[in-house]
Order: sequence, then C-alpha cells, then structure tokens
Amino acid sequence: MSPLRVIPAWRHGRERLYVCRTDGGHLAWYDRETGRVNLLSDDRRQDVLDALGPYLTGPVTVGPPPVPTPAELARLTLHPDDDLAPNRPGEALVIALDRDPGPAHRLGPDPRRRALAAEQAVGEALDGLEGAGWHTLHSVPLPGGDRIHHLVIGPGGLFAVRSLPARRQRVLVADPMVTVGRHEPLPLLRRVRAEANRASYALTAEVRPVLVPVRPARLEITAPLRDVRVLSDMDLPGLARQGGVLKPADVEALHAMARDRQTWSRV
Repeated sequence: MSPLRVIPAWRHGRERLYVCRTDGGHLAWYDRETGRVNLLSDDRRQDVLDALGPYLTGPVTVGPPPVPTPAELARLTLHPDDDLAPNRPGEALVIALDRDPGPAHRLGPDPRRRALAAEQAVGEALDGLEGAGWHTLHSVPLPGGDRIHHLVIGPGGLFAVRSLPARRQRVLVADPMVTVGRHEPLPLLRRVRAEANRASYALTAEVRPVLVPVRPARLEITAPLRDVRVLSDMDLPGLARQGGVLKPADVEALHAMARDRQTWSRV
C-alpha cells in the first residue's frame, strides 16, 4: 500500500490537515477545531487514521463529510474572484504596499504600515471568535473606493468594525470627533456610522458600528455614545459573550450573502 502524505492548509480561517495519496488525490481531512476526521472513502479508513496519528489531539469523530447546508452550497457557487472570505485583515493595504512600497528613505514611518498593523491586530482578535459561532470578513470593498475594515456576524448580531492605530497614545472621543495623541480631531464616528448604514442597506439587516483603537495608552469618552461602540482591541473578545439576536441558520445565511462581492456593488 502506497504511503500517505499529511498536508496542512487553511480554509475559511480554520486549519485543516489533508491526507493525500502520493499522486495528490485527497482521501480525508482533519479539522482540529471540530475534532472531526472527514473521510471521502471508507476503504482506507485505518491508513488515514495511522497517517494522522501524530496530529490527533483528544477524542475525534470519524465519518463522511457532513451534508452541506443551503448557505454552504450558496458559497460553493461563488466565483473565486467574488468570494471575500479569503481576504486577509488589511487586504487592501497589503496590496497597496506591494504595488507602491514608498521611498526607501523617509523622515517618518509610512502611516499605511501603522494602519495595516492595527487592522491585523483587530483581525486576529476577531478571527479568534470563529469557534464561538462568529464569522469575520476583512477589507470589504464598497463603491467609491471605501471599505469596511471588518464585518463581524454572529449570535450577537452584525458589526461594522473600523480599526484605529493608536499605540501608546491617548485617544479622546467626543462624538463625532476622535483625537489620537497630538493629531487633529477627525469625525471618525460619523464615518463608522456611515459604513454601518451602507452595510445595513446591502444586507437588509441591522449592522452596528464599532470603532477599535489599537493599544491606546488611554481611552477617554467624554459622554455616553449613541448607536456606536468604542472598544479597545483588548476588549473585542467581549463581543462573543453577546447572543440572543441571530439564530445559527441566520448567521450562516448572512455570512453567505456578505462574502459575495456582488452584494456590495449596489451600496
């Protein structure tokens, strides 16, 4: 019997270990998060388990892949160019920096790199909610060149999240103005609300705005805020404790709709 190869890969933010024949054909995959080994054929069940033996942690379920839900089937029909799920945090900035890295010598750091680091930090925190029934789409493009940094969908509802680089700086929030360090105040809350409104229109569902200063030295909010939340990146896991708004089937359906680039072409 020919030996099998185990190849790690990432799909939809989850690590999978694929078990392949030497010719590259897949026999099974192991999803660490769910603890399930999905067999495409039962003929080589024991060979698959032997190959995965060093990688298995804790109890596992072994069987054929689960039947896809209607939302999953809808995702499968997406053209790869229209599927936003593979977008990395800060995808638009990564592409911009690849195309135009900027001059090698400059007086100060490129502000795009600070913005990218902030989006990556927030994106990593939001991706960590995946196991609690949440989905996050990053760098969702909007007509006119705008974008939503992170769109979060889960049991607690939908959130349009904007990252704000603020490392070791004081952040003062006086609705709608936000001041970071010694920079000029900007009406960022107005912008976050506008992005959430556009998302609500596209998805025909309430999307709540969230501004996330990343690693601020101090966060001060002068007065209670209406219809918008301001959280530091350290507080983002608290979103997972919210529930009772969307059922799992609704979460999946909205995620399938939101990940389609065409959904956003009319907002």
